[in-house]
Amino acid sequence: MSLPSQPQAYGAGMAGGEFDPVQFIKRPQVILRIISWVFSIIVFGCISAGGYYDHKCQMNDSGACGYGIGIGVTAFLICIGFLILDGMFDSISSVQYRKWAVLADLVISGMWTFLWFVGFCFETDMWRRTSQSSDALAPNGHGRDNVQAAIAFSFFSILSWGVLTFFAFRRYREGTSDTLTSGYGGDQPQNQSSPYSSFPGSDASDPYQQPPFSNPKSGDIPNYQPPTY
Repeated sequence: MSLPSQPQAYGAGMAGGEFDPVQFIKRPQVILRIISWVFSIIVFGCISAGGYYDHKCQMNDSGACGYGIGIGVTAFLICIGFLILDGMFDSISSVQYRKWAVLADLVISGMWTFLWFVGFCFETDMWRRTSQSSDALAPNGHGRDNVQAAIAFSFFSILSWGVLTFFAFRRYREGTSDTLTSGYGGDQPQNQSSPYSSFPGSDASDPYQQPPFSNPKSGDIPNYQPPTY
């Protein structure tokens, strides 16, 4: 005999349970969030450390360095914010608030997947143009490994943020179960039972039970005889 499934609301059960840090870290979404956070550090760290030479971006002296640092730092902050939200998600009692949180995760993750894709293409093209001109390259290969690492982890970020988008979309599609929705203030079914208990001798199958005080039938009232004087 299979046990009934736990009621869920956007991938989490009812609020009120204790926070388990071990189980939290084991969640695939949290693991991917941490990986994306590390990737963003590598991207903007490598560009900041070796992407510039003589105050010029080594990727064809373009805005690719600034773009990579910008989306990297922003992704770093976004990952921290959503890690905090993931930790608080199970304690959110409102189904509507959970829906907004999942929608925000879906939109932002999808947006950053696209921005990382644009950044990867932009950086790759600018670095290709720089590599074709020996005069544009910094002497002694300064920053070459840093730029190539930033481009590589920009590509890896596309994959990690794309999977985060998929997880957010799946949580949004899961929505809520009827049991949990009713428990969180959803539409309650009307109680069709009578507020009064049945009287002894009454038919239990009769849905219309007599109220505790009913008017007697006219035939049950004895005729009133006025007194004679």
